[in-house]
Amino acid sequence: MGKHNIVERPIAKDGEVEIRPVMYLALSYDHRIIDGKDLVSFLKLIKDNLEDPRKLFLDL
Repeated sequence: MGKHNIVERPIAKDGEVEIRPVMYLALSYDHRIIDGKDLVSFLKLIKDNLEDPRKLFLDL
C-alpha cells in the first residue's frame, strides 16, 4: 500500500465547494490471487477509519 501526502483540495459537498484535506491511497496486488472487489472493500474500510478514527477506538 502506498500513500501520498495530505494536500488541501476543493471538494464539492452538499452543493458547495469546500477546501478539504485529501490523501490518495494506492494498492498493488496480484489479480490472479486476490479479487479486486475484495481489495476495494478493504480500501473503503481504511478510508472510513481514517476519516473517522473514533470507529477504531469506540467500535462505532
